[in-house]
Amino acid sequence: MDLKQCMAGLTMAVTFSMAGLVVAQTPQEVAIKKLVEPRLGDGVKVDSVTKTPYAGLYEVRVGSEVLYTDDKAQFLFIGNVIDTRTGANYTRARVDEINKIKFSDLPLEMALKTVKGDGKRVIAVFEDPNCGYCKRFRQTLAGMDNITVYTFMYNILAEDSTVKSKNIWCSADRNKAWDEWMINGKVAPNAPANCVTPNEKVLELGHKLNIRGTPAIFFMDGTRVPGAMDAKALEEKFASLKSGKAN
Repeated sequence: MDLKQCMAGLTMAVTFSMAGLVVAQTPQEVAIKKLVEPRLGDGVKVDSVTKTPYAGLYEVRVGSEVLYTDDKAQFLFIGNVIDTRTGANYTRARVDEINKIKFSDLPLEMALKTVKGDGKRVIAVFEDPNCGYCKRFRQTLAGMDNITVYTFMYNILAEDSTVKSKNIWCSADRNKAWDEWMINGKVAPNAPANCVTPNEKVLELGHKLNIRGTPAIFFMDGTRVPGAMDAKALEEKFASLKSGKAN
């Protein structure tokens, strides 16, 4: 990806970024922000500049994206900072921190709810009915037990995604209709014209949370995983949450 493409992506990230906490910046950080912001292109707003503890770099946060620059804003570094001694990916950890949400703030009444077994392990997932990776992930979930899944139908991939979601939401058994479509390819019956859905509100929510692809999986600790997970990765994540270790 070249710099122009990266800046275009950053502009989109800014559009859907969430408001962050206002933190006092040092004079040096303020000066770097003034220098670097106009160099990122029209429409790109720098949310914060923070000195990092490694290599004299300054973190430049744009929405949920992280870039780096030097103390004179002369060079721009795009990519991951990795500790060669430990293998720790500082950039990924920082992005995960920025992208954290408060799970209890999710409007779960706008989601489908499926409970299996004791339901103690809880996730929320944003899925498009036309998403192949979502269908693969749904197969994975079908084989798991002791889990509660809140599914937000997030229609971003095709014009008829909204229609499919409406038909499913308006079905007598929404959960069954969703699984029938996602797992078995069975289309839900047409919804009554007067049936009201949360489709638009879910779309707004997804934009607010900066969800640009499906599936997007959220865990009770507020962390997210973009993309499908296999059963092994999902079990490892749940184990890390139970032990209190970040993963």
